[in-house]
Amino acid sequence: MSAAAKSRLSSLKDIKVLGVIAGAGNLPARLLAACDMAGIEVFVVGFEGQTDRSLMAGRNHLYVRLGAAGQTISTLKAHDIRDLVMIGSIRRPSIAELRPDLRTARFFARLGWRALGDDGLLKAVRKELESDGFILHGIQEFASGLLTPEGAIGRIKPKKSDWRDIERGIEISQAIGRFDVGQSVIVQEGIVLGVEGVEGTDELIRRCSAYRRKGQGGVLVKTCKPGQDRDLDLPAIGPDTVQLCAEAGFGGIVVQAGHSLMLDPQGVAQLADRYKIFVIALDLTRKDHAV
Repeated sequence: MSAAAKSRLSSLKDIKVLGVIAGAGNLPARLLAACDMAGIEVFVVGFEGQTDRSLMAGRNHLYVRLGAAGQTISTLKAHDIRDLVMIGSIRRPSIAELRPDLRTARFFARLGWRALGDDGLLKAVRKELESDGFILHGIQEFASGLLTPEGAIGRIKPKKSDWRDIERGIEISQAIGRFDVGQSVIVQEGIVLGVEGVEGTDELIRRCSAYRRKGQGGVLVKTCKPGQDRDLDLPAIGPDTVQLCAEAGFGGIVVQAGHSLMLDPQGVAQLADRYKIFVIALDLTRKDHAV
């Protein structure tokens, strides 16, 4: 039986302890809060220089360097943990920073450190963990309210003139996603101001604020990469994203309905209305995206 099939059969009520492999950002804390509400015990794996140590306060945990895969796997097995969620952003370190143990070194020797984008690397990590008997879950299995529903968030909707940038942004974001480059693009009046690389969405917004032209604001489009593993790295936005776009002078944000995570939808809507920015989630399977 495949690991995916096993995952479907492993219902949440059967999970005794959930291993949370946590990176940076707000999502790990949201997952832990959801597990607390559901009565699911967690064991947190945090990484030096990546994970906020306060996340592990009062919880069973392992705080370890990113390159210590052997210690991480053996610790999880020693605690009889089978079910895992990988959540939060990880800044990819250099080999010198990674300080790989034997297990990690063998992993990258097989795959090639520089040959993989983020999505390819995550899929390879998933395959490695599943070969050790672990079952990988997505955060949406525990906090389903994080998935973004189709439609506008807040009162502001795109103008007719915004749809050219929206369609162009979807086209470009999906194109760069096929090459495992990034998830986000910023478009203004049909011109691509920037695409997301290693810096992440927040830095993309800050960088492109300097390139914004006079005239209508511009649109941040953030979509799921084609073929992306929905359990590992769904696109996410929150109030901070709206704040940054407002400060940069952009007029709207587009995400993919059902294939993205939204932190604090009420906060997103309130900020969007305050700054008169549209935030909208679109079903990319529809030919007519206008809602």
